[in-house]
Amino acid sequence: MSNISVNGKKLQTTHQTVQMVVNELGLSKGRYAVEIDGELIPKSELDKVRIAEGMNIEVVQAVGGG
Repeated sequence: MSNISVNGKKLQTTHQTVQMVVNELGLSKGRYAVEIDGELIPKSELDKVRIAEGMNIEVVQAVGGG
């Protein structure tokens, strides 16, 4: 089990990849961007990025409007 932070909230996870965490938290709907420890990660790479102890994940949802 790893201790990580997602959008400023600390949590424990047994998931192996960032994509699994993002999906589990319901943050993968619509247009979104993911930053891990200050680095923007392409969505196509999220299923390859392994969860690491202390990882800081920020998920930003794109909101349209006018």
